[in-house]
Amino acid sequence: MIIDCHYHLEERVFTVERLIGEMQKAGIDKVALMGSIIGPFTEPPRILINLLQRLLENSFSRSIGKAFVSNFTDHGDVRILGKPYPLATDPDNEKVFNAVRKYPDKFLGWIFVNPRGKNNQVEEYEKYKDEKGFIGVKAHPFWHHFAPVELAPVAERLAKTGKPLLIHAGFGEEGNYEALLKKVPDLKLVLAHAGFPCYSDTWKKIKPLKNVYMDLSQTTYTSGKATRQAVDMFGAERLFFGTDGPFGFHGPDHQYDYGFIKRRIEGMFADVIIREKLLGGSFAKVVGLS
Repeated sequence: MIIDCHYHLEERVFTVERLIGEMQKAGIDKVALMGSIIGPFTEPPRILINLLQRLLENSFSRSIGKAFVSNFTDHGDVRILGKPYPLATDPDNEKVFNAVRKYPDKFLGWIFVNPRGKNNQVEEYEKYKDEKGFIGVKAHPFWHHFAPVELAPVAERLAKTGKPLLIHAGFGEEGNYEALLKKVPDLKLVLAHAGFPCYSDTWKKIKPLKNVYMDLSQTTYTSGKATRQAVDMFGAERLFFGTDGPFGFHGPDHQYDYGFIKRRIEGMFADVIIREKLLGGSFAKVVGLS
């Protein structure tokens, strides 16, 4: 079973029914949905994305890359190519689980929480934790500007159930997942985008921690080089295929190419067992689907 572990339900790009059609075209069996934190935006040119990846993947030039991606307005909105885009303080969990209820054979659901949002994180968790298809909690310390340790109330509940927490880490305290793990050592933690923003520096820290995983989502954050290096270092058991759709690689027609990351993984790894683990097998095991 091929599972996209990381997809934002943004129906201004793909409706639920359109997404199902794209899944069928790409050969993807299930998608783990989460609320959308941002609306449609113009993807930066590929040449700039390639430059950004090289800057962030190198510890000596990372501070320059940080200036590009840590570009926020005074109101907390993110700037992309100089244009501000508002961020949802509390991404919509109800839309996600409506889709999961309607198409339980196609979708799984993450509960999106923000400890500094209007919705109480524990109340959001309690509201949806018994939904069929619930697999874990998603949070965005980077764009919502908080330290991961602030997720401890939900993380403690997840640790008791064995469900994972998926976070998009940031810089400084917004990337300090170690404080959270110190407080909740049994938590299954998934770092999005191959350990963005510190990549190999993060990999060295988490290599001994068997309860920490990474997804390989997003073509802006996760390069082919980082994908291969992560597999070389960790094998496929702790790495998960994801897209971060409907954001990322656009084809020559300037339309979002949902199947790109899956094809990239298939093209990079000839070993069938590695491909099967990356494309859903390892994720299914961690969230209890196998």
